[in-house]
Amino acid sequence: MRNKVFKIFGGILAIALILGASVFAIVKLSQRKQPVSIITSNFIGYDFARAITGDKTEVSMLLKPGAEMHDYEPTPDDIINIKNASLFIYVGGESDKWVEDLLRNNDISEEKTLRLMDLVEVKEEELSEGMEENESEEEHVHHHDDEETEYDEHIWTSPLNAIRLVNGIKDRLSKIRPENKDMYAENAAAYINRISDIDKKIRQVVASGNKKELVFGDRFPFRYFVDEYGLRYYAAFPGCSEQTEASSQTIAFLIDKIKSDNVKVVLKIELTSDKLAKSIANETDATVMTMNAAHNISSEDFNNGVTYLDIMEKNIKVLEEALK
Repeated sequence: MRNKVFKIFGGILAIALILGASVFAIVKLSQRKQPVSIITSNFIGYDFARAITGDKTEVSMLLKPGAEMHDYEPTPDDIINIKNASLFIYVGGESDKWVEDLLRNNDISEEKTLRLMDLVEVKEEELSEGMEENESEEEHVHHHDDEETEYDEHIWTSPLNAIRLVNGIKDRLSKIRPENKDMYAENAAAYINRISDIDKKIRQVVASGNKKELVFGDRFPFRYFVDEYGLRYYAAFPGCSEQTEASSQTIAFLIDKIKSDNVKVVLKIELTSDKLAKSIANETDATVMTMNAAHNISSEDFNNGVTYLDIMEKNIKVLEEALK
C-alpha cells in the first residue's frame, strides 16, 4: 500500500515538474515574442532605428513633427511609455536635460537606454567670430560655465558620425534581440552605404566649390558638419542658443562678411523664422536658403516618410549653391 502511495505521489510530482517546466518555457517564449518597442527623443534616433529594424518593430518619437526640439518637455504618458519600452534612445545634450532626472527618479536600467552622444567624440559649444552675446545669452553661457562644460549635441550633422550612431543602435538592438542580429546588421549596412555615398558627394561639392565658408542668419547646429569638411562658418547664434534677436553688431558683422567675401547665399535652418536671414539678404543681394539640421521634420514630411538621407541629399544641393 505504501509503495502504491509513493508511486502515485511520484507520478504526480513528475507531472507537476513537467507542467512547471512547460509553463516556464511558454512564459519565456511569450516574453521573447513580445514585440520590441523603441522610443526616441527626436527625429534622428527615430529615423536610424526605423531603418535598422524595418517594419518589424514599433518605433515612436516623443517630439511631435514640426515641434522645436529645444522646447520639448515630457508628459506623464511619455514617461510611462519610456519605462515600458524595450529601448529608449536619446541624444543626451542640452535639449535632453530632462532625461537625467527621469532616469534618476525612475527604475530604468542602463540596458534599456542609449545615449547617442556617448557613441562619438563630442565638441564644446563655441561662440564664433562675430557672435555678440546679449545680456541674457551671456548669463546663459556663464551659468553653464559655472556648472559644467556644454557640448554641441548636433552630432548627426556629420555623416561619418551618423554612421557611428547607426552602428551603435544596431549593436544595442542586437543585444536586446539577438535572434534578429543578422537582419539588423543587413539593414544597418544598407543604410550606412547610402550615408557613405552622401559623404562622398559632399566632399566632391566642397572640393569643387569656389568658397569654403557658410553664413547663417540663424542658429548654427552644423559644427560637426563644417569641421568634418574643412569649412569656415559665421552665424548669428550658437547651435543651442535661446536668443531670438541678434545684436546689431552681429547683424552688421554678417552683412560686412557677405559683402567682402562675395557670399551668394545666407542660410537658415529648418522650422525657424526667416526674418533675420531675409533682413541680411536684403542688405546684400544674397539669396536665402534652408539647410536642414534634421532636428525634426514637418508633419507633412513625417507622413511622407522623409528620412535623414532625403534631408542630406537636399542639403547637398543647398551647399552647392552656397559654395559657388
